[in-house]
Amino acid sequence: MRAVCVIGLGLIGGSVLRAATAAGRPAWGSTASEDDAAAARAGGFDAVEIDEALRRAAAEDALIVVATPLTAVRGVLRKIAEHAPRAWLTDVVSVKDPVAAEVRSVLPEARYAGGHPMAGLSSSGWAAGSGELFSGAAWAVTLEEDTSLEAWREAAQLALDCGAQVVPTSAAAHDSAVARISHLPHVFAAVLAATGADGGPLALSLAAGSFRDGTRVAGSSPDLVRAMTEGNRNALLDAVDDALGRLGAARGSLASTGGLKSTVDAGYDARRYLDDLATSDRTSTTVRLDATAPERLREIGEIGGRVVALTADTAEIEIPTAA
Repeated sequence: MRAVCVIGLGLIGGSVLRAATAAGRPAWGSTASEDDAAAARAGGFDAVEIDEALRRAAAEDALIVVATPLTAVRGVLRKIAEHAPRAWLTDVVSVKDPVAAEVRSVLPEARYAGGHPMAGLSSSGWAAGSGELFSGAAWAVTLEEDTSLEAWREAAQLALDCGAQVVPTSAAAHDSAVARISHLPHVFAAVLAATGADGGPLALSLAAGSFRDGTRVAGSSPDLVRAMTEGNRNALLDAVDDALGRLGAARGSLASTGGLKSTVDAGYDARRYLDDLATSDRTSTTVRLDATAPERLREIGEIGGRVVALTADTAEIEIPTAA
């Protein structure tokens, strides 16, 4: 099994290190946080200084996983360029186009496929992580026209070894999707929390499940939230415009007729569809990993399919029948 070097040992990176180790891979990591490094070592994991980690990655031909905030990616890539310019490389950053652009600029010879596990918490740091964090989760692995299948396989196999299921996609399609189901909810949570607080102590003392659920991610680190939302600016603007249009329509209806039927019904139907996708039966198929595979895999990702296993020359796929 290919060794894994994780740069960044917060919630996601720390969970990758734990899960990769549990899967039997040789694994080590590095972090700028002395507290996280000390906690990782106390837990029996190998956390070293970044130059040492990358020299070892070059010597062992390891898969390097960049698990830092977007704002730190360029600096990490420059370090990798010093020690392992042709490394096997993936990342777990929540936006993909900006990371891919940095890789093309700083590490053009790297064997790279981007990744993003959809399994987060509002807490952060090594202590928040778990080797089971990715169990059953979707993990996007990007596949562009110039992505080698070997690089994609390495990133996808790591995701599978960590207990996740792989969603093949392009960087642009990924960023558009997560703007709507991850980044916009962070913006809405911030707005909802601030609006509730404007109601004063009485409003907050009455806050129950819907308010707590709707504002949960507002408790995330503001720096991390800003990094991912601002880093996906263009796609997030499209999602915000869509949401504002719907809010405007809701306000207009409420002001003119006193009704919110269209808004509430559309939300109910959308939530039912989400539940149907999550619980529906799945059909299985196989994709041969040949020259036609990238386009076919992206198409499968678009309809909600996931890669659940890899063999020497095939990807085993499950597709929800409700798609």
